[in-house]
Amino acid sequence: MTTKHASATPDLPLDMIIFGGTGDLSFRKLLPALYMAHLHCNLPPDTRILTIGRKPWSREEYINEFMESKAKPFIEKKAFDSGAWDKFLSLFEYVRMDVDSIEDYERLKAVSRPGVRRVFYLATSPDLFTNICDNLAAAGLVDGNSRVVLEKPLGHDLASAQEINVAVGKHFSEAQIYRIDHYLGKETVQNLMVLRFGNAIFGPLWQAPYIKRVQITVAEEVGVGSRAGFYDKTGALRDMVQNHLLQLLCIVAMEPPVSLDPDAVRDEKLKVLRSLRPMTPEDIARDTVRGQYTAGAVNGEPVKGYLEEDNVPPNSHAETFVALRAYINNWRWANVPFFLRTGKRMQKKVSEIVIEFSELPFSIIPSGGRNYGNRLVIQLQPEESIQLQMLAKEPGSGMHMLPVNLNLDLQQAFTERRAEAYERLLIDVIRGRLTHFMRRDELEAAWAWAEPILEGWSKSGERPRGYTAGTFGPAASTALMARENAVWAEESQ
Repeated sequence: MTTKHASATPDLPLDMIIFGGTGDLSFRKLLPALYMAHLHCNLPPDTRILTIGRKPWSREEYINEFMESKAKPFIEKKAFDSGAWDKFLSLFEYVRMDVDSIEDYERLKAVSRPGVRRVFYLATSPDLFTNICDNLAAAGLVDGNSRVVLEKPLGHDLASAQEINVAVGKHFSEAQIYRIDHYLGKETVQNLMVLRFGNAIFGPLWQAPYIKRVQITVAEEVGVGSRAGFYDKTGALRDMVQNHLLQLLCIVAMEPPVSLDPDAVRDEKLKVLRSLRPMTPEDIARDTVRGQYTAGAVNGEPVKGYLEEDNVPPNSHAETFVALRAYINNWRWANVPFFLRTGKRMQKKVSEIVIEFSELPFSIIPSGGRNYGNRLVIQLQPEESIQLQMLAKEPGSGMHMLPVNLNLDLQQAFTERRAEAYERLLIDVIRGRLTHFMRRDELEAAWAWAEPILEGWSKSGERPRGYTAGTFGPAASTALMARENAVWAEESQ
């Protein structure tokens, strides 16, 4: 699939229109990111931000009750400037709307300026996307300069994702649709492209048999919190694996694109998704682990189990943990297992990609009975870093070797400020850069691979395996690795 790309320059005044402007995502991520973009002069000079909500607030009440009380605390203290904040607040208008009421869109139309670039950010439940886009178009608010940003999860399964794509595609061309995945905005994820395709030393080795296995982990310390109503209908596979983890897998596994053109990059990611080996019922039973956290302790503080969380049904089968083994059926990655893992209430917060290179076929250096392979560890959070594990001589008279790390310290190597993921992606939207956003066929290919796993779990009728909060998941996850004579990264440290 190819798309005609929008202009890469913010050549028009901007109306940033945020549906869900009084929600958690807005005050935790979007508004602080827009403030940082404003602070560093990355918004067009004539920008306005229109926030949409159902609360009967005036503009002043919105500023006081929401911006000052909720959004402001999520701005880093060292980045806060009272003068810049006041100027930022001057960009805002609050529009009270019922998004299902066509009459309310006339109120939005009266506030939005003609002749501007409208960016509609849909920070709402996906089941509202269709009505919002239909009503925007009916009110005459969508034109060739408009763009729409769609938050994940896009759909509940393949059919619902296709329905959303068709509905939004009636009013916006593919070049106007930005399906956002904030992991693709992380500096280290984008750096992975340079690491792979800008350094000759990795090119010949980035394939089987030189790479033995790949681990991708996104672990969270937090529980479901206030999202329990949403999360119980979604689960970890829909919430994290189908989008975040598969996108990371694609960047690790993709072939070199012919250029950095958005479609060139996304074409290669699509090939990876279409090459994922489909899972049979036997594969699902053997190669997937789903878990649900029970009461435990995180950072020394007691926490309750998932079934004790507010708004969670007592017999819920929603998984808060997933680990699985996947294979890519192509020449580069034949028989190389990719282990994906994500979970809530884990021992620590960490997102990382671990590339495990194969051991030497024969070594004259004694290793103390252990087989050490080189590993490339790309950490996305809590700190962004890249480490290459090499082997060196252990101090002393013998010739024993131990692993040591060569560290790429991005904080020291680059002293300029590094934008947070949402800030970087919002700037990309404003400037019309699609490279780090999912294309329609990518999204549908990811769902096509993930959906049989969901169906297999449903047919099995088995409950998720319990794991104590503050651990790294069920014992079955460790067993999944042990069958490959391997361990998860934290167990080898």
